[in-house]
Amino acid sequence: MTSTRVMPAEWAPQSAVMLTWPHPGTDWFSRLEEVEPVFLAIARAVLQFENLLVSCEHVFRAEQLEKELNNWARENDLPGRAHCVPAPANDTWARDHGPVAVQTSDGTSLIDFRFNAWGGKFPWEKDNALNRHLANAGCFGDTPLETVDFVLEGGSIESDGQGTVMVTSECLMTPTRNPDYDRAAIEALLGETIGARRVLWLNHGYLAGDDTDSHIDTLARFCGPDRICYVRCDDPEDEHYPALAAMEEELRLFRQADGSPYQLVPLPWPEAILDADGERLPATYANFLIINGAVLMPTYNVAQDEAALATCRDLFPDREIIPIPCRTLVEQHGSLHCVTMQLPRGVVEL
Repeated sequence: MTSTRVMPAEWAPQSAVMLTWPHPGTDWFSRLEEVEPVFLAIARAVLQFENLLVSCEHVFRAEQLEKELNNWARENDLPGRAHCVPAPANDTWARDHGPVAVQTSDGTSLIDFRFNAWGGKFPWEKDNALNRHLANAGCFGDTPLETVDFVLEGGSIESDGQGTVMVTSECLMTPTRNPDYDRAAIEALLGETIGARRVLWLNHGYLAGDDTDSHIDTLARFCGPDRICYVRCDDPEDEHYPALAAMEEELRLFRQADGSPYQLVPLPWPEAILDADGERLPATYANFLIINGAVLMPTYNVAQDEAALATCRDLFPDREIIPIPCRTLVEQHGSLHCVTMQLPRGVVEL
């Protein structure tokens, strides 16, 4: 693999956003009426700026959804169009089973890392085959899909688009993913596959109720080559306070490639959101999605939502900030970024 490759930053120009639509065979089976409006809100927000690639378990739903979304886009004179493809899936977390894009000297490539449902926690076989299914259906045009025999989820890697990636050791070093790889071997593989020239490791930070073993996209995000926003807990009585304070100190010690520190911007800490059994859910404002001209920001119907939106406006003053109610998504222990995967310019042309 060429050494000139690099994983684009999320703010790089995009052609489409990928969604894997909920269906009765997923864990959403008892909540479809609640969760489909969330996916529709995401889909309609994306279509205001770019195309949408949706995989659906059932042919009828794919045809119905494509017609519905494209009629709406045309009626509102929007630039985006939807392409909905029948394809089997275990669940809806496109961030983690979707392809990871890289730019190479030959153009764009998509990498199909192995997906094993965060270390074998849930069924995963359909999700692991989904990218190849979409490629065979022509969804990625002429963009090649490279298969890499290494377990890696898109939510576990954060790129600045200049060769620096940020990850967590809790996730990438979990033995149920790649037990034969130590830290040096993982860094070498990230260099070969996504062009990582520097890897920034966070060794602290977590969210209660998180099934991903501390994905970076729940904790800290690049908002530019020199800026990182991150989750900060200000309540010493909260169970998260020690780990997130330690994470904040690690972020302070991170340096850019030129040796200068990063600008650090803390995100508001949402009040505790509990499920029906009283267990805490992993609500986080770090799980936003950057698209062409906009940022889709998760909200949870709590008092801190407005402060989070204000922070996002400060972080991305040149983009429209679109709130997406994600209280239902977090019931299944994920949020907005987790159900989406952006695809670079030129990949999905409709």
